[in-house]
Amino acid sequence: MEKELWSDCKRVVFFGLPLSFTKYRLTTNRLFVNTGFLTQREDEVRLYRITDVSLSRTLMQRVFGLSTIHCNSSDKTLGNFDIINIKDGEEVKEILSQSVERERIARRVSTRENIIDVSDDDDWN
Repeated sequence: MEKELWSDCKRVVFFGLPLSFTKYRLTTNRLFVNTGFLTQREDEVRLYRITDVSLSRTLMQRVFGLSTIHCNSSDKTLGNFDIINIKDGEEVKEILSQSVERERIARRVSTRENIIDVSDDDDWN
């Protein structure tokens, strides 16, 4: 059974009000993105498919206490996506990062990273 960990709406940068038709919901296993008013669409990404999470704030976002979280994912429909103009971005990013890590460990999913030592003088050509 999935437990809801967080939910919010995309907010308008000016005044930080939730005057948008985009809603986000994070559960223990999945992240849902609901968009639209007349024609609605719900996308979901399984947390183990998210490979990286970062946070950014423009000057206007900082003024109104908003953030954008950028997620890199291997999901076919969403691909890389942003969680735009949300309140408490640092806290949400931390919840998301921990949830992603738990799901990846539980499902024994790992990513392979290419680590190159730039200080190495060997010629790779």
